[in-house]
Amino acid sequence: MREHVSRRGSARRSSVLLALTFACVATGALAEQAPPPALPSPTATAVSAARTLVVATGISRSFALMIPQFMDQISKTLGEARPGLGEDLDRVMTELKPEFDRQADEMIEIAAQVYAKHIPEADLQAAVAFFTSDPGRKYAAAQRTVLAEVVTAMQGWQGKISTDMMSRVRTELKKKGHEL
Repeated sequence: MREHVSRRGSARRSSVLLALTFACVATGALAEQAPPPALPSPTATAVSAARTLVVATGISRSFALMIPQFMDQISKTLGEARPGLGEDLDRVMTELKPEFDRQADEMIEIAAQVYAKHIPEADLQAAVAFFTSDPGRKYAAAQRTVLAEVVTAMQGWQGKISTDMMSRVRTELKKKGHEL
């Protein structure tokens, strides 16, 4: 059980980084272009390529990291509410872990379906070719570190932009006779 607790911070950071990555990508994509036309139903080959892409890019690791995070949350909540559960709770969580690890595999399949629905098969194959190449594997391996640094940098940047923006708004409103 201690192993679950030690991974909690890492799992949370990974979940946040994954969400941030998706949010940044989605926001940028939506701001720059109209949605692409709907693709026909994905073929089995496209779904297979998408599944490979989900694993090769490291997205699947984030799904797997969520299982210990959820288990930690349940253990903590139940442990605080019912302190007498101790060893039995630890045993139950250990026994259930393989069952829930398999459910992370279900999320890989769901993600593959979503990717295959929105990205043409040829593009999926090209992405798989990159992410399974040496440079692609290095890129995927660096993502956790890169995203952690980007998140840290973004927090400072956000604070600066917020302060600068409020200052500028105050200045411009003052010119128009409004004091804030």
